[in-house]
Amino acid sequence: MNKRGTKAWVLAGVAAGALCTLVLQAPAAWLAGALASATGQRLLLADARGTVWNGNAVLVLTGGEGSRDASALPDRLHWRLRPEPLSLSLALRATQACCLNGELQLRLVAGLGRLRVELPGAGMQAAPGAVPQAVPVAGSGPALGQWPASWLVGLGTPWNTLRPTGTLQLHSPGLVLEQVQGRWRFTGQLELTLATLASRLSTLESLGSYRLTVGGDAAAGPAQLQLSTTEGALQLSGSGQWLGAGASSRLRFTGQASAAAGFEAALGNLLNIIGRRQGAFSVISIG
Repeated sequence: MNKRGTKAWVLAGVAAGALCTLVLQAPAAWLAGALASATGQRLLLADARGTVWNGNAVLVLTGGEGSRDASALPDRLHWRLRPEPLSLSLALRATQACCLNGELQLRLVAGLGRLRVELPGAGMQAAPGAVPQAVPVAGSGPALGQWPASWLVGLGTPWNTLRPTGTLQLHSPGLVLEQVQGRWRFTGQLELTLATLASRLSTLESLGSYRLTVGGDAAAGPAQLQLSTTEGALQLSGSGQWLGAGASSRLRFTGQASAAAGFEAALGNLLNIIGRRQGAFSVISIG
């Protein structure tokens, strides 16, 4: 081989080595930027350290781009990201002392103009592309994690006015989130319970406990939301849809709030604030 050919091979080897180093040492900030973009700046990995493959960060909720509201969780989120053999998918494993129950396992599948995030349920096959069906959440197993309701203050209005306390708990029998050309599609089901909710706008120690169910089939349309009360002085109910994508995503929700018998006086001020009063009810409309 002549000197010119040898030099070309050497340069190619150096370039390949540099590329491998760049990929293996990609900073965690790259992952933080991708998450911020995908969620319209509402969910952030702040102070990201380490690499894309093995890093940690502070998980922060905000009201979106330009918002001054922000709320962080007390313990850092730690993650490990690994390629899965014989596939184009990545296995993500995350832990967080304050909030996740054990190790959360997700599968990420990237493609041209799309990103797929899979949370395998107990009955799902391990193969990439398995799609969970929208089934009742009841009996879906242990909670994935629990978070302080005060974390919601970071989302801005109306949470920064309500200043809620209590505990958020998340269950799922399996789900798939897929972003195609900037638009998120949802298949599966999530159940978010809010236990012993309280607010600075009420003197009651607890307003009640509530269940928000999100279910959908990407082929059938937007994800559907259902809100119900499991117990408490403040009665909440409603339904809605999650529409759009990225920074333009929005929630369309219609519901109502009322006071259980005997709590009308204690909840009068709160009902005036959280919605439009219509007699004994307060009408809640978002989007």
